[in-house]
This record gives sequence, structure tokens and C-alpha cells, in this order.
Amino acid sequence: MNAKTTLRLALFGLLAVGTAHAVVEERRDAFRQLEEILPTPNAYRTASGAPGHEYWQQQVDYEIDVRLDEEQRRLIGQERITYHNNSPDTLTYLWVQIDQNRFHPNSHAVRTALGFDPEDKPTYGGARRVLKALEFDGGAKISNVRGEDGQALNTALNDTMMRVDLARPLAPGDSTVFSLDWEHNINQSKYVRGRGGYEHFEEDGNDLYELAQWFPRLCAYTDVNGWMNKQFLGSGEFTLEFGDYRVSITVPADHVVASAGLLENPEEVLTQGQRTRLEEARDCREPIFVVTPDEALENEKAKADGERTWTFVAENVRDFAWASSRKFIWDAKGTKIGDQEVMAMSFYPKEGEPLWSRYSTHSILHTLEVYSKFCFDYPYPVAISVNGPVGGMEYPMICFNGPRPEKDGTYSARTKYGLISVIIHEVGHNWFPMIVNSDERQWTWMDEGVNTFVQFLAEQEWEEDYPSWRGHPKNIVEYMSSAEQVPIMTNSESLLQFGNNAYGKPATALNILRETVMGRELFDFAFREYSQRWAFKRPQPSDLFRTLEDASAVDLDWFWHGWFYTTDHVDIAIESVTRYTIDTRDPDVEKPIAKAERDEEPEGLTRTRNEGMGRRVEEWPELADFYNTFDELDVTVQDREEFEKLVEGLKADDRELLQGAFQFYAVDLRNVGGIVMPVILQLDYADGTTEELRLPVELWVSDSAEVRKLLVLEKELARITLDPNLETADTDLANNVFPPRIPSERMQLDLGERERRRKKPNPMQKAREAAEKQEPAPASGSSGN
Repeated sequence: MNAKTTLRLALFGLLAVGTAHAVVEERRDAFRQLEEILPTPNAYRTASGAPGHEYWQQQVDYEIDVRLDEEQRRLIGQERITYHNNSPDTLTYLWVQIDQNRFHPNSHAVRTALGFDPEDKPTYGGARRVLKALEFDGGAKISNVRGEDGQALNTALNDTMMRVDLARPLAPGDSTVFSLDWEHNINQSKYVRGRGGYEHFEEDGNDLYELAQWFPRLCAYTDVNGWMNKQFLGSGEFTLEFGDYRVSITVPADHVVASAGLLENPEEVLTQGQRTRLEEARDCREPIFVVTPDEALENEKAKADGERTWTFVAENVRDFAWASSRKFIWDAKGTKIGDQEVMAMSFYPKEGEPLWSRYSTHSILHTLEVYSKFCFDYPYPVAISVNGPVGGMEYPMICFNGPRPEKDGTYSARTKYGLISVIIHEVGHNWFPMIVNSDERQWTWMDEGVNTFVQFLAEQEWEEDYPSWRGHPKNIVEYMSSAEQVPIMTNSESLLQFGNNAYGKPATALNILRETVMGRELFDFAFREYSQRWAFKRPQPSDLFRTLEDASAVDLDWFWHGWFYTTDHVDIAIESVTRYTIDTRDPDVEKPIAKAERDEEPEGLTRTRNEGMGRRVEEWPELADFYNTFDELDVTVQDREEFEKLVEGLKADDRELLQGAFQFYAVDLRNVGGIVMPVILQLDYADGTTEELRLPVELWVSDSAEVRKLLVLEKELARITLDPNLETADTDLANNVFPPRIPSERMQLDLGERERRRKKPNPMQKAREAAEKQEPAPASGSSGN
């Protein structure tokens, strides 16, 4: 073998390998299982998606005293922390989240914020916010970190994380206690946005405070990641441990405090009338005022001296938040969820009226009912919605929501439904992630997306045709076909379109899973199983994936792969439809059909133009013979005899099949977008009737790119439509109909509006107009002595 031959064979081999690889890529296995991607099951997390027999998680308890310095707009606090080590590991240090350090001018979050693009002509407000963020004296001042024996503990601060070195190793099963002091300024939300802050009302000179991420909190230590101490940059929220809280909040004497937990000392902070109304609210039919609008208005004006301390206790929660203002109106209504008595309560300034008193507490109650039905009964004694500067943020038992009416009390439909939706969403976060305690810092979609899905279910139970922004498959189509995507399984800080990726797409995916892939009965059982398995525990994505399969007997690996691990989209096309009918072999049937088809064919231009032309055979008739009158499609005696012999030799069922009662349609489908999905077909028959045919996703098992499906029908088909109910988020509806329709759109003529808008006065015209508006000068010589 010479060198040239060897080289040619080597090149041929490379080309063959490349070609084979291309074929494999084109015909990829969309049903490849996820075992190689998902973590290996162990004693902590089982292959079924349930917690294992050795599952563990830490517990952290807090005793906090905090004071709101309204004059300085500052918080000063002390806390005592008890850390329970339930892990099998010995710990020599603890990591504490100092979330307020995000606002420090030198923090990672501030220094990595891109800001606005000067070429985009930023607004004054946008520019002001950038400057205020740099000017704000943010960050927490931590001091006096001591162990239970009062001795100082060594610490190391790294941006939003502080390491506390223990005086002695903390063994499995043991606990340790340490304390610290802290203080920090409160950001003005109008300029320095965050998950908490204050709002200043120029009209009456009062403030409204919503306090979140306000105290140092322990990082989570887990079987999956060890210490979850990723820096807080602003998008990825919190990874926290459950514990018990006792919090004493000192505020100006005329402030009303809304807080997580139960109020322990109502007799010290509420009037007798307010305590009576609070008790009456437990059994009222409609929400009633605990702090009335008149009382709130009086508080605004009086601005009493002194301070009061409100004390709250919360058990088995992962976080703690509160709000305070002298402007608060407070309404409440009790309800029973399972065996738990719950007080639904709303706090809002007069600027929220009349919208808030009408819709807020009812939205809380609705959320408690619907989420308890689909997940598990709400376990806490209170559920609170607060109106303030934070547009929408959630914590155990309390949430902050922003929508308000116009100053004249009117509001748009968008504002009304925006308020209802945001309250449903934020109260719903009590389930995800406040109880089903997913890792928000790592996987935003596990709380936002899952919660948005259940929010969609709750919205649909509010009223018919509720205008849900997320959940309907058709609403995610534009994003699914865009280039600005990363897979859902992307870390929170790396998302491109946060709302679509972490909220809209996973919520829509779960809705499609419920409605189209699994069906409501199977899905609802499996989803409730997941929620109950992981209530007050810490699930990972694999636990959700595995539980929904385990509890439904539906293989969903293809679904998780396509929707969560890729940026593919749904676009299934009907390439062609071919009708086949059975040849009956009966000459009295088949030959007339063939003759009619032949005669219906266009004659062609030449034959048409030759019509009436003189022919030789017409001039010389003797030239005509047998073949001039013979038609092979005429039925002969021999044709009938041969058919009779054929039929005599057939079995009865074969003779029935030969009669041609069925019609066969070969439907060629192509997966353009990459995600395989069940195929839903609407069959419109020639007689005007309609039928829906639902084909499982396994239709694509042999080839995920192209498939031919044979339909056996008893009637003639006139049209076939793919995904007629818009339930799969198919991005191109034009290729979903066969025969194709001519696209139709409305065209609006420009009746001169554009030209009039374009014609603006030039500088000379502007100068002339300005001169004409001025007072005319006095005539020369008009004044004299």
C-alpha cells in the first residue's frame, strides 16, 4: 500500500466518523434517561425522590432584640444564636450571612452591577439610583461576637459572608451558642432597591419600613453542598435553616408593627378596642379593621413621643421579617385550614385605599385555601400582606406587596389583577420555599417557578377568564423561540431573562405536564406527594424530578431533559398528509374511478389549441380499427369473471376488508424545535364533524426528528390541525395545519397621520412663532413731551 492510498483511506475514515457523528446528532435519543446527570441516590436522598432514612438538616434558633431608630433610619440589634449540629460531621467554624453588606459601596454586588448604558438615554430616576447606591452608607457593623462563656470568638469577613471560628469543635448531635451585636442604615427603596427598605411620604412627613435581610443569619450546611456560602449578589436569594425565633422589636410608640410569628404582648401595644376587634376578626364573615383608617390618620398627625416594644414568637421557620409604620391601617379575618386556625391580615397606608381593604385579605384567604388543596395544609397561625415600597417579596407568614390605586382612588384592571396576583404569589411562597425549603441561592426556579405554577392554579379559581400573565402555554412562545435563553437548570446569578427563565418557563412546563403529558389526576397526586415529602425539608431538583415519576408511573426524563436542560423549543410541523384507500379489485368500482380521474386531468395547452383540427382518420375512416374504439378502462366480462374467482378464494374478513370501508392517512411529522411532545391532532371530516386524537410522546421513540403516523379512519378527512388548543407552547402555528392556510393579517392605511407627525417646525419656524407671541414694540415717536 503506497502513501497516497494510506492517506486517502485515513481521510475517508475521518469523513466517515464525522458523518456518523452528524447522523447521531441529528437522530439523538430524546428519551435518554437522566441517571448520568442526576446525583447518585444515597441514604439521605432515595432513588424514588423521597428523603432517605438518614436524612438530616441543621437547626438554628434566634433570640433577637432590635430597635428602629426612625430619626437616623437605622436598625440596632443584638442576637443570641443557638446552632444545633444534626449532621454527621464535626464543625470547627460556622458561616453567617451578612446580607446588608450587599449595599456596601465596595461590595461585590455594587462593584459588579453593570448600571445603565449611557447610549440608551437613561432617565433621571435611573441615573439617580446609580448615584444613590454609591452614596448610601450601606453594610452592617458587626461587633461583640462572643461564645456562650462570654469570650470573644475569632471572625473573618468576606463580603456578605462572615466565618465564626468556634472555641471548640462542634461534634455531631451537639449544639453551640454565640451572640453578636450589629447595626446598619436602612436603604430608601425609591433609590436603593432591595428586598427591604423604607418609603418616605412627602405629604405627611412619615415613613413606612419593610425590614428583610435585616439581621445576621446562619448559612445552610447540607448533605449536598456542605456550607452554602455563595456570595449574595442580589438575584440568588437565600439558603436557610429552620429554627425557632423570639424577636423583640422596639419602635416609635405610635407605630403599628406587622411581623412573622404570634404577637406575645398585645396588651402592651394595642388599645382595648383594637384587641377586641382583633378577637372578633377570628370569627367574622368579612375582614374587619383592627386599626381603623381614622386611627391610622390620627397616628400620622399626632406623632407620639416615646417607644414601644412588640414581641413576636415564630416556631419552625426559616427566616423572619417585619414592617412598621404609624400610617398602617390593619384589617383581619380568621379562617380554618385543616386543624389550624389562621388569621389572614393586611397592613397598608391610606394611599392603598380603596384597593387594599377590598382585595388584600381576600387574596390571602384564597391562597391559603387553594395552595392547601394542591400541596398541604397551611401550618402557621398567621398570614400577612403588607403594602409598602417593596414591589413583591416573601417571608414566613408575611409578605410585602406594592400595587396601589391612583391618588384619586381609581385603578386600572392591570393594577387590580396585579395586586391580587402578587399577593397570591407572595403568600404562596410560604409553601415554596418557606416550607418546601429549596436552595434559592442555587436554583431560583425551584421556588419561583414552582410557586408561579401553583399561583396560576389559584388565579384560575379566582374568577373565569382571569388574566394570568404566566402559565398559559401561548404566553411563553415568544421567549421559547428567542436567542436570549439559558437552560432552566442554570445558577440564579447566570440567568439572562430572570422572569421568563425562573418564573414563566418552569411554571408553564409544569402546567403542560399537568394538562397534556400526565393528566390532572396523576399530576396532582404526584405533586402533592412531592410537597408533603419535602415539607420542612430541603429538596434538590432531582428530588422533584424523581418524585413526580415515582408517584405517577410516567417516564418524564425526556421532559426534564428537553424543558429544563436545553434551550430547545416546541415546534412540531405537519410536513404532509397522504390519503390511501383500498383498491377493491372490483372492476365495476375501480375502472369507473380510474376513468373519472383520467377524464378530470387537464387536457394541456396543445390539445386545447388543436381542438377542431382536421384529422386524417376522419377523412379516411377505413384507417380506424379495433384500437380506435378500445378503452382499457371499460369493464369487460373477463374482468368480472376474474374478480369473482378472486373473491371466492378469500376468507370472510378479507372480503370485508376488500370492500374499502376504511381510509388510511399517512401523516408525516417533523420535530423542528427539538423538544419532543405528545401530538394532539384535530381531525376535521368532509361531512363537517370533528374529532380530537391525542398521541403519547412515545410516538417519537424510534426517531425524535421525523415520524410517519398512519391514521385509519372511516370517514374522509378534510383538514388536520396540530395542537388545536395551544397547549404545548408550539412556536410556529403556520406549519400546524394541513392543507396549509394562506396567512391573513389586517393592513392599516396611513391616512396622513405619519406625515403630520413627521413634519415638525424647523428652527427658523420656531423662532418666528416665538417672535409672533411677543408683545409688539411701541411705534417710533409715539411718546413726547
